[in-house]
Amino acid sequence: MKLFVLLLLSCFHLSFSSSTYNAIFNFGDSISDTGNLLLSGGASKVFPGIASLPYGSTFFGRPTGRCSDGRLIIDFIAEAFGLPFLPPILTQNQSFVHGANFAVAGATALDASFFEQRGFVGLTNYTLNLQLQWFEQLIPSLCHTTEDCRAYLSKSLFFVGEIGGNDYIHPTMAGLSFEEVQTYVPFVVETISNAVERLINLGAVNLVVPGTPSVGCMGQILTMAVGNDDGDDYETETGCLKKANNVMKQHNDLLRHEVAKLRRKHPHVNIIYADLYQPVIQFFRSPSYYGFKSNPLRACCGGGGPYNFDFKVRCGEPGSSVCGDPSSSLDWDGDHLTETAYHQVAQFWLKGLNANLRNDMK
Repeated sequence: MKLFVLLLLSCFHLSFSSSTYNAIFNFGDSISDTGNLLLSGGASKVFPGIASLPYGSTFFGRPTGRCSDGRLIIDFIAEAFGLPFLPPILTQNQSFVHGANFAVAGATALDASFFEQRGFVGLTNYTLNLQLQWFEQLIPSLCHTTEDCRAYLSKSLFFVGEIGGNDYIHPTMAGLSFEEVQTYVPFVVETISNAVERLINLGAVNLVVPGTPSVGCMGQILTMAVGNDDGDDYETETGCLKKANNVMKQHNDLLRHEVAKLRRKHPHVNIIYADLYQPVIQFFRSPSYYGFKSNPLRACCGGGGPYNFDFKVRCGEPGSSVCGDPSSSLDWDGDHLTETAYHQVAQFWLKGLNANLRNDMK
C-alpha cells in the first residue's frame, strides 16, 4: 500500500532544470501569506487570532501573520533555493530584490464585482488582480531598462497560488451550496490563467501554479456541515466532506488542463502545475504513515467541538486552547495545516513527487 501511494504521487512529476534564482515572487491567500493581512490592519476584523500566540510558536516564537504554528510551504521553498523568507509586500522600508510575497489571507482570485453581481459581498478586496498591480508597481524599483527587467525576471521564480479556494469557501460560509459555487470554477481558473499570461508578458519565464487542497477535510468546513448532513456526505476513507472536495477536484482538473494549454502556447516558458490536493488527501488517508499521531480531522488549536473548531472562539482568541505537540497534528486551526504538514508538501514538490521545483526550471 505504501509503495502504491508513492507511485501514485510520482505520477504528478513534472521536471524543471537545475537553476539558481535571484528572487521568488508569490501570489495567493492564507496558505502562503507571510504577513500582509496582519500588516494591512484587516486581521482585526476577519482573523484577529493570527496576531496572537500560538500562531508562529513552533518556529518564530511569535505571531508573524502566517496562518500556522510555523513556516509555510513558500518558506521551505525559499530555504531550499538559498533565498531569504519572502517579505510581505506591505512591509515598510524593505528591500524586495530577492523577492516579495503578495499573498493575503482571505484573498480571492475573482474580483469583488463577480460576487456582487451574484448578490454576495466577499470578505476582502485583496484579489489576485490587486496583487498583480502591486507587483507591476514594484518592478521599477527592481530594475530599470526593459532589457534589465526581462533578464532579472527571467531569473526569478513565480508562484501563482495557491489561490481560488476562498472563491468557493466564502460563498458557502454565506449560505450558498457547494453545487452553486461549483459553477464558479471556470471563471476562477480563467482568472488564474490570465494572471499567468500577464506575468509572462512582463518577462516571467519560470512559473509554478499550485492547485487547491482538500478543504473538505478541514475543521471549519466539517463544523459547518454538522447538523446539515448524513452519512453519505462523507468520504469513507477519510471522513472528509465529499461535496467540498469535489469542488476542489473540479477546480484542479480544469486548472491542470489550463496549465497544459499555457505550456503549449508558450514553449519558451517553464510552467509547472504543483498538485496540492494529492499530498494533503494522502495525509488524511494515512496519517500515521506520515507521522501524524492525532486525529487528523481535529484541529490542534481551537475552541472545542468535535473538530476543535468554533466559529465564535477561533484559534488565538480568548477561550481557545492548543494541543501539546503541533508536530503530531495535521490540521492546525480548522482552516490551515501545521508547519509539519506544510514541510512535507514542500518536500513532495521539491523531490518531484507532485512537481519537481529543483530540476525542472531552465
